[in-house]
Amino acid sequence: MVDLSEYVTDVVHEPTQTDSPGFDLTVAAVSEVVEPGRVDFGGGELEPATTTPHASAKRDPDDDYEWWTLREGQYLVAFNESLTGEATVTVQPRTELLERGATHPTLHVDELPSVPLSVGGAGLELKENARISTIVAADE
Repeated sequence: MVDLSEYVTDVVHEPTQTDSPGFDLTVAAVSEVVEPGRVDFGGGELEPATTTPHASAKRDPDDDYEWWTLREGQYLVAFNESLTGEATVTVQPRTELLERGATHPTLHVDELPSVPLSVGGAGLELKENARISTIVAADE
């Protein structure tokens, strides 16, 4: 089994993030797409989408971390962690995310892009630094 911790930087709390198979990734930011981007055949007209940060708030003034209240819809999430680029990994949604009606695509990557997060039904309350994804070796 591959020790993924040697490929992950900017870790929030390694003992918690490695307490199950794989290496858990934590959410750093949630954004909304407000203006479309462009994708073409050759890349000459490729343009990024315009995004805006989704508002977050503390539930209690004494809290250390904020929460995002996400309604049903599509968002972009950025992770706290980064990859060294020395390995290709599979990023998949955690069961805890799936069981609450949200998901993101499974990706094979050597760096961590922002990931589209789909939230269904009644929405989702998402805490800053929540573990939402797991990386595993790309061949697992």
